[in-house]
Amino acid sequence: MSELKETLLKKINSKTAKVGVVGLGYVGLPLSVEKAKAGFETIGFDVQDEKVRMVNEGHNYIGDVVDEELNDLVKAGKLKATSDFSFVENVDTICICVPTPLDEYKQPDLSYVVSSTRSVSKYLHKGMLVILESTTYPGTTEEVLKPILEESGLVCGKDFFLAFSPERVDPGNKTFNTKNTPKVVGGCTEECTELAAALYRNVLDGEIHTVSSPAVAEMEKILENTFRNINIALANEMAILCNRMGIDVWEVIDAAKTKPYGFMPFYPGPGLGGHCIPLDPFYLEWKAKEYDYHTRLIETSGEINDSMPEFVVDNVMKILNKHKKAMNGSKILVMGLAYKNDIDDYRESPSFKVIENLEKHGAEVIVNDPYCPEAKYKKKIYKSVDWNEVIDDADAVIITTNHSCYDYEEIARRAKVIYDTRNATKNVKNNRDKIFKL
Repeated sequence: MSELKETLLKKINSKTAKVGVVGLGYVGLPLSVEKAKAGFETIGFDVQDEKVRMVNEGHNYIGDVVDEELNDLVKAGKLKATSDFSFVENVDTICICVPTPLDEYKQPDLSYVVSSTRSVSKYLHKGMLVILESTTYPGTTEEVLKPILEESGLVCGKDFFLAFSPERVDPGNKTFNTKNTPKVVGGCTEECTELAAALYRNVLDGEIHTVSSPAVAEMEKILENTFRNINIALANEMAILCNRMGIDVWEVIDAAKTKPYGFMPFYPGPGLGGHCIPLDPFYLEWKAKEYDYHTRLIETSGEINDSMPEFVVDNVMKILNKHKKAMNGSKILVMGLAYKNDIDDYRESPSFKVIENLEKHGAEVIVNDPYCPEAKYKKKIYKSVDWNEVIDDADAVIITTNHSCYDYEEIARRAKVIYDTRNATKNVKNNRDKIFKL
């Protein structure tokens, strides 16, 4: 056991280590709160001054964080935020939790990761542990972060420690959160892995599963979301076929899931949304080309999922035609901007692609989402209106997000027609002749 590793391990286990988190978004802020709650003095780093200000004032902006907990931790001096990366020199461990989007060509954009790593590298010191949590392609930790950090003159595994541990945040999940979700950890060396695992064991309640390298941990996260991407694509393809055959796909899935083994239910929808599932498979697809391999299944599933917004709009157009209405000039109420129910996160939400297709066909689109009063998509601002005030005049209602706060019985009573992409109206008893499903 090296002296540096032993010293840091003692600090972690005694919770005297000072810990840092770069990126105070959906992943970073909940993680910062959990570290502070565990007893660690925690510093959050973010380039957005507004986030820094809100955290330091004890004001929460993330749904999975309890407002009172954040405020109490800030007041107790356990958690603070800054945009000044020179404070990195004061921490013993730091986690990087910044976005890893795709560029316009659907290739990995690591600019946030690279920028954050360079900021950390300037103040890297001996005995420090760096953990990347941002989802990325296998090899990023060792091929991108490690060389940048070693520009400091320090050597990975000898002078500092480096690991990857993928975030598994599922916004709005009532059962699993940052605290109790199992964690996967893979370090560049055995000592790196041991230290990273020790940190998480002192913070989280979920199982800490260690793997042999960062690349294994990076690949397992890609596998998780590619698995979901492909199975959702299967559900979407079944929905398209069932639609043509006049079969209710939702009833089919409900019947199939009665089998106690060999089947796991996935559900169709208007497309994929969120910060992981629509993006992560493309990271693997891009990396696979380096090894002269074409990921056919991943590419096909992406094509199916990407086609769903257009499928939705085509079906709405057919429904309007049956009611002797043209799409051009029709007033359409889209209910739901968030990518999943009961949250305010609209990143990559398929609702916007549905809206975009509706507008291309000349529809007048009105939107409602109680969780998203205002949302921006392609430089255009969409403002939520009170659905109670506009539903009577709408020629059609499209349910794109199944928020539990919606009164679906009342929506069905007042709407002229409904196109339900989420099976949100399954328990509606009256006016079912108005409801059409994906």
